Amino acid sequence: MQQAHKRLSSAPLHPCCLNDKSLTGHDIPRSLHPSLPLTALAPMQDVTNLWFMKVIAHYGSPDYFFTEYFRVNDTSRLNRHILASITENDTGRPVFAQMIGESIPDLVRTAKELCSYNIAGVDLNLGCPAPRIYRKNVGGGLLLLPEKVDRILGELRQAVNDRPLTVKMRVGFENTDNFYEILDTINRHSIDLLSLHGRTVKDMYHGAVKYDLIGEAVRRVHCPVLANGNIHSAKTALEVLSQTGAAGVMVGRWAIGNPWLFNQIRQALRGEAIAPVPLVEVRNYIERLWQTPTAATMPERARVGYLKMFLNYIALSVDAEGHFLRLMRQTQTEAELFNLCDRILLTDLTKTLALAPSLSLKPLNLR
Repeated sequence: MQQAHKRLSSAPLHPCCLNDKSLTGHDIPRSLHPSLPLTALAPMQDVTNLWFMKVIAHYGSPDYFFTEYFRVNDTSRLNRHILASITENDTGRPVFAQMIGESIPDLVRTAKELCSYNIAGVDLNLGCPAPRIYRKNVGGGLLLLPEKVDRILGELRQAVNDRPLTVKMRVGFENTDNFYEILDTINRHSIDLLSLHGRTVKDMYHGAVKYDLIGEAVRRVHCPVLANGNIHSAKTALEVLSQTGAAGVMVGRWAIGNPWLFNQIRQALRGEAIAPVPLVEVRNYIERLWQTPTAATMPERARVGYLKMFLNYIALSVDAEGHFLRLMRQTQTEAELFNLCDRILLTDLTKTLALAPSLSLKPLNLR
């Protein structure tokens, strides 16, 4: 993969994934498997909390975790629930703390506060596609303001000088007019890792992912790039790595539906057969999600709704016809939901989770 030799040419195996320093001089955390490309769980608001990180780690950790974003403004303080995914994290994997905001003094203040904790680095969100977010000129909205991005990254780079400063972004807002300018800004401020979603903000999660532009970024920037966007199977991960030359892949929504995916990607990279996952194990995974520590304080209806958010993705790899998805969405109570899960997942113990979801079905979008 071309980026490997460009970044860390002295390493003997798969250099882009080792813990050597990038050209910026800041250590990239060690990979679980130094001979393989990196894997990361994408930050997803209301999903990638401490409990979900623990659940994912049970089935096979990625190399990196990223927190939900810390909202930053003139009155903001570090969210204690998000902070717990750093301070109480026992997965053994590095955790990057993500921020979202546009006030430079407050971003600098928050970055310095975060650096007092055991974080792998500070990550700036330049990609959130939620309209209520980008309309405030934060997240993906900042892609319309390349000069502002330049000022933000310049100040953050001075503030975050003892660990990686990273960026998660999309290829543009509604077009790619500013794409190369922002990539050059990333170089100018010595960003240590770029996670790049190959869609625009306005694309949300629809349409083709522009993996060719991720490849362009790999060739242009001086830091490792994680390819992100619709990586729903081990096969897709291998294809994207080959096409882009990226240092690794970042997986979001599809890790919700298949928490075994990071292990499956590693199996495929090693040329091994992918171990099938019995549906009874999927049922156990659903039970783990249900047992979130906040469950005791949640009304049943809210708890059922929370689990459905995950089941929207799990169902796509369980039943390609969509019956499970449709019936799941109709349930109202805990009893109805788990009776359905038992009927679908435990009736035939020979059935396994599909290696790729049925993309003809429509899950609900996540931020």
